Order: sequence, then C-alpha cells, then structure tokens
Amino acid sequence: MLATAAHAAETSALSQVGQYLDLQPVGLPIIVQDRLVNYVFVYVRLNLTRSADLQRLRDKEPAFRDALVRDGHKTPFVLAGDWQKVDEVKLNAALLRDAAAIAGPGMISSVVVTSQSPQRRVMPPRPVAADHP
Repeated sequence: MLATAAHAAETSALSQVGQYLDLQPVGLPIIVQDRLVNYVFVYVRLNLTRSADLQRLRDKEPAFRDALVRDGHKTPFVLAGDWQKVDEVKLNAALLRDAAAIAGPGMISSVVVTSQSPQRRVMPPRPVAADHP
C-alpha cells in the first residue's frame, strides 16, 4: 500500500515538471581582490512557461550561455567565504533578467542551478592576525 502511494506521488511530480531547457555547462570565474582564484562549472536549467516555444528557445541556448558568461565576468557571482561555489541567488536573478530580454517576456518562469563543480579545491585565505605589541 505504501509503495503504491509513493509511486502515485512520484508520477504526479513528474507530470508537473513542464518544459525546461538545460544549458551546456558554463565555467564562471571566482575573482577575489582582483585575483582569479578558481573557476566553477555550473549546470543551469531554465524552466519555461506553458506558452514558451521550446524549439525556438533551444536555438537561443548559446545566447543564454553568452549572457551568463558576460554577467559572471562583469560582476562575479562570488559566494563569500566559499571559493568552490557561485552565489546561486545572484546568478539566478541575473540570468532571469537576461533570459526575459533574450526569449521575450513571459517565456521563462525560473532559473535553477542544478549542479556546480569547481575546477580546483581552493581554500580561502587565513585571516590576517593582528600585530602583537
């Protein structure tokens, strides 16, 4: 009985997924104090509205990636204290704004970072110790 309920819930969730467009991975810089310390490769999904033309938007996939790269270099999505991840909130807001301009209003319902993979494992610098008298 529990298996049947779980299967029904899973089927319902899958039927509500809707249209989406997964972008090819994009390497975004992590720049701290004007120094490149890492690249994080992000996998991004654009959730589309029901009225969106998926094929037309697939043709614009390079434009979405280009906008993401430009935003990531103009104002890096650095997460304070963690140089192995990007700030998903900033990235989502920037790409949602750009996506509306690229796809047209009302085509993209949300942006989701589905995965992040740092190029290198980089630890943040140690705090500078105060001089002792």
